[in-house]
Amino acid sequence: MFDINSICARLKKGAAELAMRNSGEKNHALSCVADELDKRRGAIFEANRHDIQRAEAAGMSAPLIDRLQLSGARLDGIIESVEIVMAAQDPVGEIITGRTLPNGLRLCEKRVPLGVAAIIYESRPQVTVDAFALAYKSGNAILLRGSAAALESNKALAGAINAGLEAAGQDGVPDAFALAGDGDRAEVDMILNARGLIDVVLPRGGANLIKFVAENARVPVIETGSGVCHLFVDESANIGKAAAIAENGKLQRPGVCNALETLVVHRKRLEDFLPRLVKIFAGRAEFRADEEAYRILCAAGAAPVHAEESDFGFEFLDTIIAIKTVSGIDEAIEFINAHNTKHSESIITENLENARLFQQKIDAACVYVNASTRFTDGGEFGFGAELGISTQKLHARGPMGLKALTTSKYLINGEGQIR
Repeated sequence: MFDINSICARLKKGAAELAMRNSGEKNHALSCVADELDKRRGAIFEANRHDIQRAEAAGMSAPLIDRLQLSGARLDGIIESVEIVMAAQDPVGEIITGRTLPNGLRLCEKRVPLGVAAIIYESRPQVTVDAFALAYKSGNAILLRGSAAALESNKALAGAINAGLEAAGQDGVPDAFALAGDGDRAEVDMILNARGLIDVVLPRGGANLIKFVAENARVPVIETGSGVCHLFVDESANIGKAAAIAENGKLQRPGVCNALETLVVHRKRLEDFLPRLVKIFAGRAEFRADEEAYRILCAAGAAPVHAEESDFGFEFLDTIIAIKTVSGIDEAIEFINAHNTKHSESIITENLENARLFQQKIDAACVYVNASTRFTDGGEFGFGAELGISTQKLHARGPMGLKALTTSKYLINGEGQIR
């Protein structure tokens, strides 16, 4: 039975205890967790196999099953992420500012943990370990609520985390970690209403989950966004480069938030870019194109679909890509800003001024020039792991690592001053 009051009371106790641990002690506990993850591979893969079987029986799409899958290489990556978090600079205790006021008061702004965080996430079981590792290293207790689709995988991973914390002896703080393991929707409602018990909640998943959390939470929220990511092929683009980046952005892992969803193409490049795209995609994706692009795709031997207005600004999370024709950089920027989710956007261009304009005017957490949006990831940015990609502007933006789970407090020392 999920008892939010008792769970949060335990987490608050754990947060207070963890806040007193130094970096070496926290790293020792994380090392023990990494060891347990490695030891329990068989149990983790068996649990994941049950989740995959249930997902296939329920008709889940192949890209979403891919998000759920835990292979040997992915578990290796999860363990490596924990090790990178261990090696990262501990933000807790960092002196942000320090000065002496004219009245002699010594003022110091110091970085401290947020306290108790909760994350509500879909499918990806690796989030269980990533979120725990970042929370633990940054001195926060964390409550995890994964999706019912990954329930068995998450329980197996949580078992390894708990065993690792126990194995760490005094350096381990088991009370700083909890998994909501029933899979009941009521768990989400209780977390969102736990004002005063939970300091911040983070939704990580599709647009519907994020919208629900943002609209219903009484707890402060950091929105980690769905990804409607665009690639703009500028008039000066290198077409070979554009086609390769489009292939990587759309087809490498279609079910993730940094995958490409819409191609925006300069009208003057349709004739040479789209036939190249058809060849390199080789029937592996469905094109939903506006009228100009539709004609050229048909002539190139593709079988496109006429795009509806609703296709633009939609996160397919599948082997589907929308194509929009524009007359220039200004129209491209206006279109992208009107249809994106403030996640990741890219321009392919050899024009330095257009590159500058795109990066300056596009409203998104990550804005690329001549590179794939697939790089928007905590691991790729050197954080080891991430809590998600924040698409809002307050507190944190972009891939959220250790510092995103901290705030600051002012410490003031005096010698009897009064105002």
